[in-house]
Amino acid sequence: MNAAEVLIDRLIDWGVEVVFGLPGDGINGIMEALRTRQDKIRFVQVRHEETAAFMACGYAKFTGRLGVCLATSGPGGIHLLNGLYDAKLDHQPVLAITGLQFHDLIGTHTQQDVALDKLFIDVAVYNERIMGATHVENVVDLACRTALSSRGVAHITIPVDFQEQELKDKQRSKRNVPHHTSDICTPLPLLPILTGQGALGAGEDLQKVAELLGAPIIKALLGKAVVPDDSPYTTGGIGLLGTRPSQEALEDCDTLLIVGSAFPYIEFLPKPGQAKGVQIDLNPQQIGLRFPVEVGLVGDSRRTLQALIPLLKRNEERGFLKKAQAGMKDWWALMEKQATRTDVPMKPQVVAWELGERLNNNAIVSCDSGTITTWWARHIAVKAGQMHSVSGNLASMACGLPYALAAQIAYPERQCVAFVGDGGFSMLMADFVTAVKYHLPIKVVIIKNNTLGQIKWEQMVFLGNPEYGVDLQPIDFAEIAHACGGIGFTVDDPGQCASTVEAFLNAPGPAILQAVVDPFEPPMPAKVTAEQAVHFAESLARGEPNRRKIVITAVSDKIRELI
Repeated sequence: MNAAEVLIDRLIDWGVEVVFGLPGDGINGIMEALRTRQDKIRFVQVRHEETAAFMACGYAKFTGRLGVCLATSGPGGIHLLNGLYDAKLDHQPVLAITGLQFHDLIGTHTQQDVALDKLFIDVAVYNERIMGATHVENVVDLACRTALSSRGVAHITIPVDFQEQELKDKQRSKRNVPHHTSDICTPLPLLPILTGQGALGAGEDLQKVAELLGAPIIKALLGKAVVPDDSPYTTGGIGLLGTRPSQEALEDCDTLLIVGSAFPYIEFLPKPGQAKGVQIDLNPQQIGLRFPVEVGLVGDSRRTLQALIPLLKRNEERGFLKKAQAGMKDWWALMEKQATRTDVPMKPQVVAWELGERLNNNAIVSCDSGTITTWWARHIAVKAGQMHSVSGNLASMACGLPYALAAQIAYPERQCVAFVGDGGFSMLMADFVTAVKYHLPIKVVIIKNNTLGQIKWEQMVFLGNPEYGVDLQPIDFAEIAHACGGIGFTVDDPGQCASTVEAFLNAPGPAILQAVVDPFEPPMPAKVTAEQAVHFAESLARGEPNRRKIVITAVSDKIRELI
């Protein structure tokens, strides 16, 4: 048995069922080990290693299991980094495996001589170079265990010649006793409302706490699916993409319970001295990270809440919750008004709303980063049983398609949908052919406005500058779908949107729906600050090239909101 075979066998022992990657000469030994074990572990080929890393992260997010990606030496390993940082910042267990050049040529400026273990120092919680066949078992076990227990990225890299080195006990050092490690992982101890991804799976208990305390549940983006949006206890999201009732609840509260969230935008949290804080998190480093708390409880969210519930007394004062509920009734009425408009060009809210209405109860929805995130956060209501995710703290573009691919591999019987923008999708769109290759019936909705919309509005509203460098050369994404062997749909008429979305979701196999929308529809925050209004006016006065159309759209939107 050689080193590569030991590596793959150890992954199988750890319960790994799939590896995402792209072959290369720096990992030929590992590829051969995968080939000879394809009845036990699946290799999924991608067209870009960044996709593989995003898929490993998405797989971990949707399954809770270890995601594994594989890349060759040099540029292949470098391409993994963005997806791995996505896993790092969203605390997902991912193992990255890379190749190196021949062990006795490393550091001699040979071809593709990149010290990937040095390159990955910042992204990885465990990062090691394998030094020979007898080193593999120990390193792989520790890498898998660390990624799972620390909920982070582990990276191992192995020179190409070592991959085929035969395992011989006589090569071992005297302290390297074979099989003196195991494939066992012990999680952090589990101890006896702002919610994030750490509260996924604790929705029922959260609602019990909300009922006892008379408190609304406010969801960070990664916690969108913690409780369904039809729950009487939630006010939806918070932040620039959030709801007005959520923002007002945080502005008015005197106590804040944070459950499994590291929501980074502290400007939306209560002001210092305004509210007392209690925080539940599995990671002790997160306690008090964003908001000063009087009590920190380290443990699994669900079990900690279950231990906490018997200690809570029911708050008979329900005014705070009722105010939030009334605010949400008005908010959803406004969202529906925005999403049922018949304007041409079609509004992006229309597409999000019609999609959300037709998603299966167990759908898995992957969103991308940009203005697309606003429409997903506000207009696709979460149903009980659904899963939703996005690149949270990294907020990387291009994650939506890989997440959907990974979700469909993990859950072949469930409806898996990517809701993406034209800018993000075009970065990794070649991997739509991966869905075709592996018969993955994913559905990709592309909001096509031919602009990097989030950047455009940030230039204008945050800085007061006219937009620059954000226009995109149009691509016919329906034809891309056909060229890859999938099915393509196009809709630009709001009157045809519902029927087109229905046909698209029912199409057999992988499909793309390009929805052509108004590029001048602004992703407005729930409450516009005076500073933002001033910057917006400044950008128009300083030569914004589309100022007439933008003003007409913004004024029209505001009038419709008021009537």
